[in-house]
Amino acid sequence: MLKFNIKTDKVVKVDNKKDVHVFNSEDDNLDQVTVESFGEEWSKFNYFDEEEINNIGNEYFDIVDFSKFDEHSTALDVGCGTGRWSVYLSSKFSNVYAMDPSKAIYAAANLTKDIPGIHLIKASAENIPFEDDTFDLVISLGVLHHIPDTQKALNSVAKKVNKGGQCLIYLYYALDNRSFFYKMIFYSSSFFRFFISKSPSFLKKIICDFIAIFVYLPFIFLSKLVKFILGEKWGDKIPLSYYSNKSFNVIRNDSLDRFGTPLEQRFSKKQIEKMMHEAGLHDIKFSDNQPYWHVIGQK
Repeated sequence: MLKFNIKTDKVVKVDNKKDVHVFNSEDDNLDQVTVESFGEEWSKFNYFDEEEINNIGNEYFDIVDFSKFDEHSTALDVGCGTGRWSVYLSSKFSNVYAMDPSKAIYAAANLTKDIPGIHLIKASAENIPFEDDTFDLVISLGVLHHIPDTQKALNSVAKKVNKGGQCLIYLYYALDNRSFFYKMIFYSSSFFRFFISKSPSFLKKIICDFIAIFVYLPFIFLSKLVKFILGEKWGDKIPLSYYSNKSFNVIRNDSLDRFGTPLEQRFSKKQIEKMMHEAGLHDIKFSDNQPYWHVIGQK
């Protein structure tokens, strides 16, 4: 296991199987309400089966060339949630460091309890307890857009990448590749999101499950129907078509993520490329596939 460069506050053993190394989580660049919201979300959706992890992982990691890594390579998962991407990486890296500032890290302890090569850390993106230039691959998928100053957080994350290493991130897109009709539907839903995200936790979960059933599923059915009649190209233009091959567990999870999270920012492809360069990354490569936008850069 790699050495930490700051002192551990404490070590929590979960179910006598997995140690969680806890560090000071005080961070001016964190929205604590959002952190607590994700802690609740991942405590509810704390299990993903192997097929689910591999299928969705293949979508996020389609632009990673794993042949560049070997048995000595290390990976860091910033904002790991339940640790599902760390599980995905564990078959490709001997040691994966999964980090999250919320109580979701304890859900990750349960999902990863039988994988000794995954090490768990409770810390924020700007308090990463390792020296700079440490990891061969650093990932942060669906996390940095929930942090007030996304650029500052990305800079901190990129510093931990080895020279010649890679950084893979996923940031919510600004619908810059979508039609006017698609954008109108999306921004109409944002009106409801504003109020739902401020609801009490128990009510928020009920409402988001309702949305998963009565909003997500009808759109998914429509997209499948359009794909059957007109082909993939037209079916993909339907909102929520991305979920046409996803389990109901993933749909419920993402409904809560979309409507229940207090802080959400969106970025265009052009903005993300500029942010990656400012973080000291080059050879920027975007995936042409959903989810938009996931992108990799080299240090």
